[in-house]
Amino acid sequence: MSETDVGRVEAVRWLQYAAEDIELGERLAVDGTVSPRYACGYFQQAAEKALKAALALEGIGFSYTHDLDALCDIMPDSWFLREGRPDLSELTEWAVESRWPGEWAEQTAEDARRAGADARLAFSLVDAGFRRRGVVA
Repeated sequence: MSETDVGRVEAVRWLQYAAEDIELGERLAVDGTVSPRYACGYFQQAAEKALKAALALEGIGFSYTHDLDALCDIMPDSWFLREGRPDLSELTEWAVESRWPGEWAEQTAEDARRAGADARLAFSLVDAGFRRRGVVA
C-alpha cells in the first residue's frame, strides 16, 4: 500500500469516528436522563475529528489540539471550511467545559442543540470535500 493510500485510509477512519461521535451526541441530546454536557462533548469531538480527517487527507500534520479555529486556520483554501468558515469557537469550549468542573454554567439542552448544528455543519463540509476528491467514507 502506498503512502498516499495509507493516508487516505487514516483520513477515512478519522471521518468515520467523527460520524460515530455525531450519532452518539444526537442520542445523548434527546436522552432526558443525562446531562446535555455529554452531548456537547461528543459534538465537539465530532467536529474536531472531521477537521483532522480533512487535514490527514491533505497530508497536513496537526497538533493534538481541541481548538477548532486553529485547525481551520491550517486548512487549505480549497476546502469549503476556509471559504464559508463557520464560527466554531463555542463548540471548541465544550472540549473542556463539558468534561471538567469549573466556573462556567452547566450546559443546557439549547447548548446541545447548537453544538449539534455546528458539528453537523463542520462534518458535512468536510464530507463534501472528501467526495469532491473522490474519497467516500
